[in-house]
Amino acid sequence: MAARGGGGGPPPPGPPLMVRRLAVEVVDARDLVAKDGLGTSSAFAVVDFDGQRKRTRTVPRDLNPQWHERLEFVVHDPANMHAEALDISLYHDRRFNPSGGGGGSGKNQFLGRVRIYGSQFSRRGEEGIVYFPLEKRSLISWIRGEVGLKIYYYDEPAVMPPPPEEKPPEQADNAPPPEVPPEAPRELPDMPAPTEAAVEVQQPAAQPPIIIVEEAPMHPPMMVPPMQGPHGPHGPMMPPPMHGPHGPHGPMMPPPVHGPHGSMTPPPPEQPHPEPESAPEPESGDQYPPEVRKTRMATERVRVVRHPSGGLGPDYYAPSPRVIPGRFVSTGESVEPVQSSSYDLVEPMRYLFVRVVRVRGIRACEGPYVKVQAGPHSLRSRPGRDVSGTGNPEWNQVFAISHARPEPTLEISVWDGGAPSPAEAFLGGVCFDLSDVPVRDQPDGPLAPQWYRLEGGEPGMVTGDIMVAVWIGTQADDAFPEAWNTDAPYVAYTRSKVYQSPKLWYLRASVIEAQDLRVPAPQPGLPFDVRVKIQLGFQSARTRRSVASCSGSAFAWSEDLMFVASEPLDDNLIVLVEDRSMIKEPALLGHATIPVTSVEQRLDERQIVASRWFTLEGGTSGIGMHPGNAGGPPAFYSGRLHLRLCLEGGYHVLDEAAHVCSDYRPTAKQLWKPPVGVLELGIIGACGLLPMKTKGGAKGSTDAYCVAKYGKKWVRTRTITDSLNPRWNEQYTWQVYDPCTVLTVAVFDNWRMFAGPGDERQDYRIGKVRVRVSTLESNRAYTASYPLLVLLRSGLKKMGEVQLAVRFSSPAQLPDTWATYTTPLLPRMHYLRPIGVAQQEALRGAAVRTVATWLARSEPPLGPEVVKYMLDADAHTWSVRRAKANWFRIMGVLAWAVGLARWLDGVQRWRNPSTTVLVHALYLVLVWYPELVVPTASLYVFMIGVWYYRFRPRGPAGMDARLSQADTVDGDELEEEFDPVPPPEVLRLRYERLRTLAGRVQRVMGDVAAQGERLQALVSWRDPRASRIFVGVSFAVAVALYAMPPKMVAVASGFYYLRHPMFRDPMPPPAVNFFRRLPSLSDRLL
Repeated sequence: MAARGGGGGPPPPGPPLMVRRLAVEVVDARDLVAKDGLGTSSAFAVVDFDGQRKRTRTVPRDLNPQWHERLEFVVHDPANMHAEALDISLYHDRRFNPSGGGGGSGKNQFLGRVRIYGSQFSRRGEEGIVYFPLEKRSLISWIRGEVGLKIYYYDEPAVMPPPPEEKPPEQADNAPPPEVPPEAPRELPDMPAPTEAAVEVQQPAAQPPIIIVEEAPMHPPMMVPPMQGPHGPHGPMMPPPMHGPHGPHGPMMPPPVHGPHGSMTPPPPEQPHPEPESAPEPESGDQYPPEVRKTRMATERVRVVRHPSGGLGPDYYAPSPRVIPGRFVSTGESVEPVQSSSYDLVEPMRYLFVRVVRVRGIRACEGPYVKVQAGPHSLRSRPGRDVSGTGNPEWNQVFAISHARPEPTLEISVWDGGAPSPAEAFLGGVCFDLSDVPVRDQPDGPLAPQWYRLEGGEPGMVTGDIMVAVWIGTQADDAFPEAWNTDAPYVAYTRSKVYQSPKLWYLRASVIEAQDLRVPAPQPGLPFDVRVKIQLGFQSARTRRSVASCSGSAFAWSEDLMFVASEPLDDNLIVLVEDRSMIKEPALLGHATIPVTSVEQRLDERQIVASRWFTLEGGTSGIGMHPGNAGGPPAFYSGRLHLRLCLEGGYHVLDEAAHVCSDYRPTAKQLWKPPVGVLELGIIGACGLLPMKTKGGAKGSTDAYCVAKYGKKWVRTRTITDSLNPRWNEQYTWQVYDPCTVLTVAVFDNWRMFAGPGDERQDYRIGKVRVRVSTLESNRAYTASYPLLVLLRSGLKKMGEVQLAVRFSSPAQLPDTWATYTTPLLPRMHYLRPIGVAQQEALRGAAVRTVATWLARSEPPLGPEVVKYMLDADAHTWSVRRAKANWFRIMGVLAWAVGLARWLDGVQRWRNPSTTVLVHALYLVLVWYPELVVPTASLYVFMIGVWYYRFRPRGPAGMDARLSQADTVDGDELEEEFDPVPPPEVLRLRYERLRTLAGRVQRVMGDVAAQGERLQALVSWRDPRASRIFVGVSFAVAVALYAMPPKMVAVASGFYYLRHPMFRDPMPPPAVNFFRRLPSLSDRLL
């Protein structure tokens, strides 16, 4: 949007208008339902998108039709393409029905449909064939099969007639000479389209109409008095006015070295007809928020009239009453700004925002800076830079001053950084009455900065103007994350940020065979041992021993090696062929370097990836080998290697432990399903934190910040310095694709803020909390305090509490929830081509290291210790405490069986005669009517579920010290957990204890094996007497059951089991005695 000048010429040509098109290639379908009465179908596809409908040709009489047709659609709203739905429906063409089988009458018969959302579309060049299962249109439909689609979008220039010339605004011919304005008019920069990550981060939950500020020229205003007195009129909506000697606060007070300043009067006009100029915008601060481009609602455009910048008349400094819809507050009244729905989980915190853009017309100086002071708060900007080359320094900085206790005035002064004395350093300042500062509420647009005259100092020493904007807002303001905050010193490590994990791929390298290798003959009696070693960054994997041919020049492996690759795929695969037949070090037979960007991407197992032959170069390159092992020049032909390489997009790359995973989506975006809801987290604050560092020798303090992770999105709050009860009040949002996931929140103590150049300090962990999304009721907010527990060498310690507010908003109904819970948890490839447990754990370690390296390069960085703590990188390590915890978990799972056995024992022993009589009656009914067994059991489970509904958890649970066996852990066990390499004497003690535990496990395993062997001994005739008795009893039971009604046998058996204790023998029953006498194989063990 460009500012309109006063000339009549055409505006400069802008970038060409782009039109987005969606291409849908209907490839084929498989295993369709027969509809023509002869076992076949004549299928065609109908594609609907954004009010456009197209269809393919009909493939006659084929249950596996192939179309390979490309249909294109126009995307009318590219910014909201992710919310659009693409519907593909398959029908049987009735025109191809045989005569007498329906003919050409009736409707085309439905074969299935697929609905795909815009979030699954890929850009051209990244597409691939994806097979979608066909869905039913109703419950009674009989549908099967799948359809293969290739969907992508691209942008191309639109072919449109030239737009009509716009009528120039009034008074456009009143343009002054070009030398009058200090700067040439500039066009407003084109608003960039937000990325998907930015839309997800910045989009609020509810979006009212957005006010877009559009500037336009105006008539030269009438001359008015430069400053109103205390009873003078103010406009209905004014930015911060400046008061001169007649204002309510009197003259602006300069630094102590100066006396009272003179009155603040605007400069006199220099030109009668100044030229309109668009208001300069800062580089990064005055951009419209992404939700302006994202919203679908009606957008109101307000034309703001600006005075020309060339003239310095009094109205040039007058406020524009319609810059932003706000209201005035005084320091005496308590006004709470309207809370946005996107920040309703946390407490609003009021801040005074000051945006300092630039100055002009000041005297020459070196390193000018701006000082902002409001009451006890004082902030200093960085040195200004002359970006435009006009001698006018710029800052483009925002300051956020805590406004919990409103101050009466705000002083903004400009200083010379190279002046020898403070008296000469003062370049002027302005003073604002904070009782008239507008309140900015979301989603109002940014407040336009204004020019103000610099005043104060000695007469003739202060000249020029400063462009600033002042408003009152909350932490929801879009300028807050980048502002210099009074809560913490302005360093990179104290600011709140949102991070994105890199896109991870599994790279599968199938090593097939090698030919033309020059392998020396091994020593007599030793086989050929040629192996392939592949390196990708810090990852390395090696094949097993090869199968050699008779000639010794061809070798085969047929083995898959897997690695973790991250985007951008700028690494190289280094393939080494080694001869390990030598007794000493292995010899390098050849190597090859393969760029990862050249590897083909695969979406599922049905996509065939072609294998390739790679030429091996030998000898002296020294890649991964000792130079002495080389055997030729670098470009010397050393054979060729047959590989099949592919990037697997159908897997989910696990970087978290499987039981606390926050995302299960596959790597390929085309395979993503639409989100089922939105997860909102409000990080309110912490209380009672333990001091983590000492300042001044004795004072304990903590500089705490919070990190939350869900899916690929990480968030980090700002650091609250020197506070044991920090209040963050920050809120974040994630899209939820599967409710059976976990949100992780941790608190850390910031030490990187004290690190010098080249110094690396690690942040200390304070505690961690996990919240499982499936335990949250939909559309309900949970606010609670969770203990921060850390297990140290000295034992379990409570570091404080963190207060969180969580809400899971989901419009899903019961059928959608049923469909979500009945689908596989992991993507399809994990079940069709599963990865081994050991290999999966190694790949997870590589993924954790890759993510940690990626986030460490951010600004501010997330340290590797933070990432590993959040991802539970050490969850697989051995710990006696964890082993005990898992054992007691198993006992807890089996507790219901133990309770049922105790209840049956009580019924059998007639401890409660009335209960035993009722059980007799119920058993008699179920035996006589066996069809009631399953309904009765289901009704009983239903009643148990309803009964336990009263005792359901009222909120998400935090970390459980008792379940973790952390409150009863011994000191020796903690030493073993935290000290993996102890001294030899300690190591011997631990080994003896481990042997004792292993002996108990060994004994239990032997008892289980013995019981199974006794079962086998019943018919194995290892004990001929026992086998003879068992076979005879089995024959007698068979004859009796054939002769007697089964219901009578069941009633007799049940009543015998429930007989009164007076008819029981206290000794073990004969069947148990017989089973215990059977032989096992224990007597044959050495």
